[in-house]
Amino acid sequence: MNDLTVLPPDLPVPEDDGACDHLLGVQFPSVTLLATSENKVNISANPGLVVVYFYPLIGRPDSPPMPGWNEIPGARGCTPQSCAFRDLYAEFTGLGVSVYGVSVQSHSEQVEASQRLHLPFELVSDFALEIASALRLPTFEYNSSVLIKRLTLIVENGIIKKVFYPVFPPTENAANVMAWIKDHRA
Repeated sequence: MNDLTVLPPDLPVPEDDGACDHLLGVQFPSVTLLATSENKVNISANPGLVVVYFYPLIGRPDSPPMPGWNEIPGARGCTPQSCAFRDLYAEFTGLGVSVYGVSVQSHSEQVEASQRLHLPFELVSDFALEIASALRLPTFEYNSSVLIKRLTLIVENGIIKKVFYPVFPPTENAANVMAWIKDHRA
């Protein structure tokens, strides 16, 4: 069994390749997608502050290790990143901030991960890369699948106000997002 909550100490650090430089001030696309609650959600329609973290895929502890996954800069860490947002969720909602996780994983895979990890927020399946294509988000290929690189957006009333890219280590992303929100609300 794999412990997906622990990051190996020797993960390669992703470099900022400028792939998200165009996102600041951009309107988040009006796309309706299926979420883990079985509801269809349009993230851009949320008023106020919304945190949207994009991740490649949440693994399963009962699956065999993914060959070469740890060697891809920024790929490993979706489970601890999601758990970190879970652990700070009450603080986010206390500030009136919504949280969404987005990946290309199937709806059923996201439902399984959400239940297993006890995530109190929605995971949204962008399996057709609608949001990723509209925003021209950075992607990479693994085993002939196109996955979204790890990044986090803070959206206010539909406009992207802050971009965290690259995100590393993923275990600190939720705390870094919370710190940014508190600094910019003061």
